[in-house]
Amino acid sequence: MSVTNQTPPPKAHFSVPGGLIAALDTMPAPTAGVPTALLVPGYTGSKEDFAPLLTPLTQAGYRVVAIDQRGQYESSWAEDEAGYRIESLGDDLRRVAESLRPAATALHLVGHSFGGLVGRAAVLAAPELFDSFTLMSSGPAALQGPRRQLIDEGEQVLAERGMAGLWQEMAARAQADPATAQAPAQLLEFLQARFMGNDPVGLQVMGDQLRTVVDLTDKLKGCGLPLLVLHGVDDDTWPPTAQAEMAVRLGAEHVVIPAAAHSPAVENTADTAAALLAFFSGGA
Repeated sequence: MSVTNQTPPPKAHFSVPGGLIAALDTMPAPTAGVPTALLVPGYTGSKEDFAPLLTPLTQAGYRVVAIDQRGQYESSWAEDEAGYRIESLGDDLRRVAESLRPAATALHLVGHSFGGLVGRAAVLAAPELFDSFTLMSSGPAALQGPRRQLIDEGEQVLAERGMAGLWQEMAARAQADPATAQAPAQLLEFLQARFMGNDPVGLQVMGDQLRTVVDLTDKLKGCGLPLLVLHGVDDDTWPPTAQAEMAVRLGAEHVVIPAAAHSPAVENTADTAAALLAFFSGGA
């Protein structure tokens, strides 16, 4: 559960088969020739997780589009479970990229956590749509350790107590975390509304995907795109050592963000924005 109190830009939507993908778009009516960053959130996340990055990236001359994936917050729900598999979510992302591509001189894809796995699927399916790909706090394969255990426990709570019960469990954990215990009431209200906007079927299937996804690092290495692996020094989801090893296997740039854990866009916005901009411009 990421925490931000930034004010987002106006909302937009992209049409995909069977529904709409909600977005924050800093330049909803761009002139041709604008480089664009497309930001994809993780499991239980949303477009608002990237809110702190929107201003610095926009001020550097980029159109910035952050989305909710299908089944998340303000995007349409899938018709069936298959719509929440990584490959299907990658198809949604590819269609958003196709919508952005005509006006973009360059299209830089950033996937956070589970969004990195979805971004990987989109890149493998259509590398020609993108000019770079950043894996932000995202690993090569299935989760292990404490984060996997949290998904296991959440699955049981969801089955027994529904979405409201799972939110209560998550809120209790947040209150025990010094990073979130003092969050403003308005922010807590947003986080609750966002979580309750998720399709519970989507939560289940995405959680399954996080626990079963296979390692496609070698395939990604062959995509031909500049690649960046970026994560907080204290990331507690995929271990930093695993992400560093993935970067070596990919031949990717590797940036470790100080004073950050799993959500560097929120926890250390300045260094994260600087690293992304350097990479986008070819100077990372």
